[in-house]
Amino acid sequence: MGASQLDLQWFAPEDEGRTEEASEYKLRKAREEGRVAKSQELNGTIVYLFCAVLLVFLGPWIEQRLVEMMYYFFNHVTTSNITDGAFAYVFARCFLFCVLPFCVAGIIAGVTINLIQNRGFIFTTKTITPKFSKIVPKFGEYFKRTLFSGQGLFNIAKSILKVAIIGIIAFFMIRSNLPSVLELLHVGGPQLALNRISSMVARLMLVSAVVLIVFAVLDYIVQRRVFKREMKMTKQEVKQEYKEMEGDPEVKGHLESAQKAMLAQNMPKAVRESDVVITNPTHFAVALKWRREAADAPEVAAKGADLTAQNMKKIAYENDVPVVEHKALARSLYTNVEIGDIIPVDCLNAVATIYAQVGYMNKNKDAAGRG
Repeated sequence: MGASQLDLQWFAPEDEGRTEEASEYKLRKAREEGRVAKSQELNGTIVYLFCAVLLVFLGPWIEQRLVEMMYYFFNHVTTSNITDGAFAYVFARCFLFCVLPFCVAGIIAGVTINLIQNRGFIFTTKTITPKFSKIVPKFGEYFKRTLFSGQGLFNIAKSILKVAIIGIIAFFMIRSNLPSVLELLHVGGPQLALNRISSMVARLMLVSAVVLIVFAVLDYIVQRRVFKREMKMTKQEVKQEYKEMEGDPEVKGHLESAQKAMLAQNMPKAVRESDVVITNPTHFAVALKWRREAADAPEVAAKGADLTAQNMKKIAYENDVPVVEHKALARSLYTNVEIGDIIPVDCLNAVATIYAQVGYMNKNKDAAGRG
């Protein structure tokens, strides 16, 4: 490759191999780090719009305050010392009254639009933590990101288009109002001409704010798509995250709870496929199933109390599942063992006796059937 040729790798997609949608866990971790889909341009545009609208409404009042300050200066400049504290106080008070409303409006607008984009408050220190790796400028990465990428080209085109549209609007507005401004300057005096110019500037600000909002919304849509693409995962990342989550005790507990809840919902099927149903006989019922290829002891396939216990007994009778009465064992299994769990060691002898009884009952049933 010649020295004058661009490296085509600069244009290669950075998300190569990322074919899987981001998991809830990854999105939650990114949010905790302050990384969300948002448009800084939308923030600035909304702040500008709030301030522009406020300026339109407060313009006459601000003008009056400035005129009063100028009258004060001109009336006292010959009779008072200009370094006197009164001059500084008048200036500071006028400046504060004129600027403070826009500061408040900007803060309210900025906080509101950030809350809307972030979908609530996000508190993190990771975004402001200093990184010494960023002290040394990396011009190659900067130009790659700002000039030789899809997002960089989009930002450049967007900026040029905004300047062009607002410039064209300003040109036609000034050209259409310039004759009347010059006429008022000669006929009505500077005050009327200044009022006409102020009105034109206010309209220009509002129109430009509308144009900027259109571009800001477009930028927000693009930023959401870019963020969604950046959050995509490779298949290997999905597998690794699943392994990490599976090892997390809290996540594992949630998964086990969900699994047990699902097993509880499948009670009729579990009873039909069980080996035996142990009853209290009226208050509790516990269905056991022994999968010999997977475990050394039976597990609780389903359990229930009162009406659920009666339903379990009914299903068992209808499907020829043995029902054995053992008050102490039924109560113990119902209280201490969850659905899907292996029976505890202290219950093995009682359960083994019941399984022997069930085997004897099945043998007699088979013999009766052959006879």
